[in-house]
Amino acid sequence: MNKLKPISFTDTWTEVKDYLFITFGLFLYAFGWAGFLIPNKITTGGVTGISAIVYYATGIPIQNTYVLINIILLVFALKILGWKFCVKTIYGIGVLYFLLWFLQKIIVDDSGNPLSLVGDEPFMACIIGAALCGIGLGIAFTHNGSTGGTDIISAIVNKYKDVTFGRMTMMCDICIISSSSFIPGYTVEKVIFGFTTLVVIGSAIDYVVNNARQSVQFFIFSKEYERISDAIVQEAHRGVTILDGMGWYSKASSKVIVVLAKKSESVNIFRLIKSIDPHAFISQSAVIGVFGEGFDKIKVKVKKQVEQKEPKQ
Repeated sequence: MNKLKPISFTDTWTEVKDYLFITFGLFLYAFGWAGFLIPNKITTGGVTGISAIVYYATGIPIQNTYVLINIILLVFALKILGWKFCVKTIYGIGVLYFLLWFLQKIIVDDSGNPLSLVGDEPFMACIIGAALCGIGLGIAFTHNGSTGGTDIISAIVNKYKDVTFGRMTMMCDICIISSSSFIPGYTVEKVIFGFTTLVVIGSAIDYVVNNARQSVQFFIFSKEYERISDAIVQEAHRGVTILDGMGWYSKASSKVIVVLAKKSESVNIFRLIKSIDPHAFISQSAVIGVFGEGFDKIKVKVKKQVEQKEPKQ
């Protein structure tokens, strides 16, 4: 009989931290909508954008349309992305539904109408609201979360193709924004604002996600290479490679420690090295991409080799 693997404190804390950051990201996203985009009747892409268009045209609350469409999309996501992604997506949809409802209730003027936090400045509302939405989505994506909708489509494509979330979201949302031109009384200016939000959101998502995933490479020169290597493996949980080197000036042989890690882990690695050998010589450089266990997956298709049949004798 197989024994169940015990859940470690580290795994539990990682999950809790993910949900905390997802919640914070969704708050920024909902705040961008409630405080800036909705009061100025500016739309953008995604299911939230579709819901906003429905709201501007019919008055049906955004959160209601948002939930209905996402229920349909989640059915398709279950098989492809698995339960782990969908659980966080369901959590994201539920939290965003509440935040959109709550923030629209409190960000109102004396008459109970949506209140723009930048007054009668639609372009500023467009930029600030889109930036908040993009940063919020980026934080949620980085911690394996989702707001549903076209995020689900982006996650499916990103699973198999090396296409960034922001770019994929932008491609999916052009049609949605264009359709806002059919709303009675909706001006060309509003459509242009919608496309502006699309660019800002996509750029903000890529900025946050790419910075969170950026990797660095260390070359460490120290006589205490064994202790430093053990500390990095055991405490930083990163692999270490030892290379043979020689100082050309001294002609003395030395060991070089090579480490690949996430940029966010750099400070911890520097502290480990300094605590063991304050005089260690360290070179840190940014790398374009690191693919393999513990880093990003290679998302390219391998062409199948066609077996050549031997000619008959």
